[in-house]
Amino acid sequence: MAMFLLRPPGVYRPQGDTALLAAAFRLIHLPRGARVLDVGTGTGVIAVIAAQRDGVRVTAVDRSLRAVLAARFNTLIRGLEVRVVHGDLFAPLAGEVFDLIVTNPPYVPGNAVPPPAHGRARAWDAGLDGRRILDRICSLAPAHLADGGSLLMVHSVLSDVEASLRRLGEAGLTASVVARQRERFGPVMRAREESLRARGLLQPGDNDEELVVIRADKSEYATGRYAA
Repeated sequence: MAMFLLRPPGVYRPQGDTALLAAAFRLIHLPRGARVLDVGTGTGVIAVIAAQRDGVRVTAVDRSLRAVLAARFNTLIRGLEVRVVHGDLFAPLAGEVFDLIVTNPPYVPGNAVPPPAHGRARAWDAGLDGRRILDRICSLAPAHLADGGSLLMVHSVLSDVEASLRRLGEAGLTASVVARQRERFGPVMRAREESLRARGLLQPGDNDEELVVIRADKSEYATGRYAA
């Protein structure tokens, strides 16, 4: 995904998970006027890709002020109209609904203590089970989906895909895994590899992880059941 992007220190660098999410997004049909929300936009790369769709209205949100400024810059220099707001997940978007929500949240299992309010680690560190942010998205996203809308969310199998599917199903969405990809460990995973092995999350010889994209659809006919 070769693209020039301003990326200030501490803002997440687009990687394999970003490319996997972008590929899943490109398969979604969006009519003119569709409202797209990019949660945890980082550099704004997914917002850029979304805003290049004809007639699509894009909003991006991030709790990092540096990420917000980067996303604004990276969309503006391309002449794209993207509303970029500063805030925690859906907090600045009360009462708003979207036809598509895309998100690449922090999901790496790490420490029980939350990462500092400022710094690189909060872009990926997601608590002992990797679900500190995932669970919040699963709970909050359904209220921000329009009828017939969809959520695309990427995360690692190490952070319990079944838990995401179950939570989204319990919220009335029809959820399934629509894309998978194996990714070799980068610096973050290598730094905590020993800890993950000691906790049984990694097996001997594992030097990569499987990433998935979950799609969850909102429909008045949703049954609450989920698929793997």
